[in-house]
Amino acid sequence: MSKNTNNKTAKEKVHSATITGITAPYKTDLFTRIVSLSPTFLLLLLILPVLGGLVCVLLPAFSWVPALEQTTVSLQGFHDLWQTPGLTQMVALSIATGLISTLLAFVMTLMILAAFFNSVWLTRIEHLLSPILVIPHAAAAIAVGFLIAPSGMFSRLISPWLSGWELAPDGIFPHDPYGISIILGLTLKELPFLLLMALGALAQPELGKKLRQQYKVALNLGYYPITAFFKAVLPVLYPFLRLPILAVLAYASASVEMPLILGPNTPPTLAVTIMQWFNDVDLNLRIKASAGALLQLALTGSLIALWLGSERAIKNCFNRTLVNGKRSYADALWQKITAALTAVVIGFILLALIGLVMWSVAGFWRFPAVLPEQLVLLHFQSAFTQMSTPLFNTITIGIVSTIFAIVLTLLCLEAEQLSQKPLSTFTSFIIYLPLLVPSIAFLFGLVWLQQLVNNQTAFFNVAFAHLLFVLPYVFLSLASSYRRLDPRFAHVAASLGATPARVFLQVKLPQLFAPLLIAIALGLAISFGQYLPTLLAGGGRIATITTEAVTLANGASRRTSAVYAIIQMALPLVGFILAWILPKYFFKSGKNSSR
Repeated sequence: MSKNTNNKTAKEKVHSATITGITAPYKTDLFTRIVSLSPTFLLLLLILPVLGGLVCVLLPAFSWVPALEQTTVSLQGFHDLWQTPGLTQMVALSIATGLISTLLAFVMTLMILAAFFNSVWLTRIEHLLSPILVIPHAAAAIAVGFLIAPSGMFSRLISPWLSGWELAPDGIFPHDPYGISIILGLTLKELPFLLLMALGALAQPELGKKLRQQYKVALNLGYYPITAFFKAVLPVLYPFLRLPILAVLAYASASVEMPLILGPNTPPTLAVTIMQWFNDVDLNLRIKASAGALLQLALTGSLIALWLGSERAIKNCFNRTLVNGKRSYADALWQKITAALTAVVIGFILLALIGLVMWSVAGFWRFPAVLPEQLVLLHFQSAFTQMSTPLFNTITIGIVSTIFAIVLTLLCLEAEQLSQKPLSTFTSFIIYLPLLVPSIAFLFGLVWLQQLVNNQTAFFNVAFAHLLFVLPYVFLSLASSYRRLDPRFAHVAASLGATPARVFLQVKLPQLFAPLLIAIALGLAISFGQYLPTLLAGGGRIATITTEAVTLANGASRRTSAVYAIIQMALPLVGFILAWILPKYFFKSGKNSSR
């Protein structure tokens, strides 16, 4: 009788495990139930705020705003939007800056990969450009602005021996009406991201080995290196770059920080104008802002559709080129052009950073002197007395949003392994949804939604808004490392009677110590750099280093702005330095203790 009862209980457990998606070799307990539900929770966490935000921006756009005692659906918001002076220029500027900067960053990424593929120089370029990823967009914009300003570092380096300028000239940079400054800033910031995404794809063992073998075969057949890359590597590599490219395009077309610091004011880009309407004291302008947000959504969607359509057109045009047998397309010339262009880009970035540091410690600095007459720490001392609250908010919100993102990502990846099924394509797409939908669009709706549920907790609202942007990057950072874990260790532990929770905590997580630290550092860096989510979700009540830096960049002294930009860069840099040092220290300590 007891034997039959035991068999029945075992069958019930196996049946229950199958229902929850856990197939082997564990029994279902509280931990496995939580793990099995985590992908669903992840979907709800991302879909409800983003789509709910879009719905809540859609209703005010059609004048349905009960809070303002407007419950009649009309097109008044769109009518007011069309009557806005300079609307055509705003849209054109947003399209031009978003599309051109993305195209330039993508083309330069391909040129660098093609010219230096499978060489030591590619690794060196990666090491030089990788630190740029930790620089928030606002800090990067401030650095670029200081470099190209009429009295900036570039003008000082060529004056007066080349330019003849004894006084700072009248210039259009930054804030030029054509958006050149915005394009320059976005290109320099997004180029390292696309390059590292490509190198990350090549780091996958099977894919990297396959592409390098194809590249060597092409070289052995007489193809020149650049031609070999475009014919043998790029067709396989590009699908892995599509999502990062679309994320860059979506961000660039609806960016706020870069255009606010580098762009023109009469008129600014569409996204900046929408933000100004939303923050206006006249609440009726929020109806117009909501209509503008839908226009921005349509604009970004059209650019993404244009990019995807161009992919097909280019593929159809160049299909024959891949198999025409031609071994070279002026490879030697393109090699020299790429080497020179890469040196210029790296030099430009270094010069911008050097100029930023020099402005932060400059005393009296007349034009056209290359160096300040005196170096002082007064600006840092003055800033530190005022940034305690913004610094505390920045770090606290970053830690909260990052920890939550890390935990949820680990549970979802564990659900993959326990169910022995990868996350669905739909789930993978939803994870990156906040990066593909213009934040200027759904964040407005999210604010409306928070007001509808009467949620006035500014800190929680900001932390939650940050989480939506931190989560995709954390997932992207951890997924490949978690999926490469050797399952035999977990199976051995399970066979010895370890529960799923113990296997997860004591077997898997220790193996992920270094990737976890990298993911935490990346999550903190993303949170530290958030401007628009902090401004809108916090209702202006939560000050962070980023919001202060952007505010100071548009009116305060260059020296104070430089100090805030440097602090903004230093915070994520400290995180990455710790993520690099701690694994070496702990692993070294482990080896010493085992002797």
